[in-house]
Amino acid sequence: MPRPETPALTVDVVIELEGGGVVLIERRHPPHGWALPGGFVDVGETVEAAAVREAREETSLDVELLELLGVYSDPARDPRGHTVGIVFIGRATGEPRAADDAKNVAVFDPAKPPPLAFDHDRILADYRRRRS
Repeated sequence: MPRPETPALTVDVVIELEGGGVVLIERRHPPHGWALPGGFVDVGETVEAAAVREAREETSLDVELLELLGVYSDPARDPRGHTVGIVFIGRATGEPRAADDAKNVAVFDPAKPPPLAFDHDRILADYRRRRS
């Protein structure tokens, strides 16, 4: 029996830095804009390993995952196609540097982010509620 078509699996990380703020990347590839660091889970990889890998690839930070924030599955969340995103809250120290798919990286007050790609405004709103 053939396998059914399913949504692509992604991960994102709300990276908290010491001293406050969260790390966002400016995307190098479409859809452009600011976003949480993240990406697609590779076959044979756990979602936790993918989150740490994607965070390192895009921000040059070694992230410690603290907790699961949520699972986001709105079929319209990514204009490239249906994805299911697993979002973690993580912690890191150091100075983020843009790499890989990130054109730029910056630290923002989670209550005052720039316009965000995908559904990352909803994710940051959930994060703020969790942390309040």
